[in-house]
Amino acid sequence: MKSRAVLFGALIVAFVCTTYAQTEIALLSPNPIQTTINALVGDFEMKTGIHVAVTYGTGVSTRKTVASGQAPDVALLFAPFPEALATGNIVPKSATVIARLRLGVAVKKGAPKPDISTADAVRRTLLNAASIVAIDPEQGSAGGAVLMALDKLGLTEQLKPKIVWVANAGMVQDSVAKGQYELALGPYISEMRNPGLDIVGALPPEAAPPIDITGFISTNTKNAQAGRALLDYLSSPAATPAYQSAKIFPVR
Repeated sequence: MKSRAVLFGALIVAFVCTTYAQTEIALLSPNPIQTTINALVGDFEMKTGIHVAVTYGTGVSTRKTVASGQAPDVALLFAPFPEALATGNIVPKSATVIARLRLGVAVKKGAPKPDISTADAVRRTLLNAASIVAIDPEQGSAGGAVLMALDKLGLTEQLKPKIVWVANAGMVQDSVAKGQYELALGPYISEMRNPGLDIVGALPPEAAPPIDITGFISTNTKNAQAGRALLDYLSSPAATPAYQSAKIFPVR
């Protein structure tokens, strides 16, 4: 019986590889999760034989790419993405949340770490900060997430005078590492790996809504089955360790 089970498993693997042999699909992804997606795509290719050609852009530019009618076979988008959905370039029913991002807080290395354990603690920390820096919402999706968090906390107007918006994550990190600003607000992932920073942690969901990373299949794809297989893998328990190691939060 054992030999039959082994044979059956081998036949399944052979079937999968034969079914998708020579299949190539294109994937669009935001670049803050590039390292993790590269690793997961490599595993997916090895297990299925499907080749995935990945293109990366910012959270804002990927949404614009899809909205402009240039959606590849599969697109990963940071929520929200109403413009992309409204164009009809992606299939709404294919929406698959593969993981979630959380906003994080960082300070200059060696500086005291503020309390961010609860929504009230986050409010006090932000109100007491001398200055805060984040990515411009027009240039990076992390900035939009910061605005949503401030709205949720009811601090948008109060904090306007002390928040500085800059062009990218590198500028956010460098300015806090150099002591120009007190707090950095950004994704609790690779964008906070500057050695001059101490990461305080991720903001609790009641203070900052988690950001869904949602995958869609293009309405124009010729490889919907392969695209579905990719999204199923990226949202499966098999992907959980890769997300956890990158401080990305799995959905399962």
